[in-house]
Amino acid sequence: MGFIDMDALEKREMLSGLRARFVHTDNMTFSYWDIDAGAELPEHSHPHEQVANMLEGDFELKVKGESRRMKPGDVCVIPPDTPHSGKALTACRVLDVFYPVREDYK
Repeated sequence: MGFIDMDALEKREMLSGLRARFVHTDNMTFSYWDIDAGAELPEHSHPHEQVANMLEGDFELKVKGESRRMKPGDVCVIPPDTPHSGKALTACRVLDVFYPVREDYK
């Protein structure tokens, strides 16, 4: 796989106001999100472990009923099959890392 030019990757709108570029390895998926202010992530869960890394902006993340305001530098580990949702309070950039690979994002 080697080096990847992020600007060359297709940006896909996965939900209204949530666009992502994806990098897949043999074992993980990296999702680089650009999120519009006010965009909402409906409650959902998946069998993947997820590590959410806030890069820019403010995002309210709710995990298993607990809500936190995430700001740049904050990290949240979301276990597999755990309900979570969120809302962008400002425009945001987020890096989500999933294990194992998100086949549905390929």
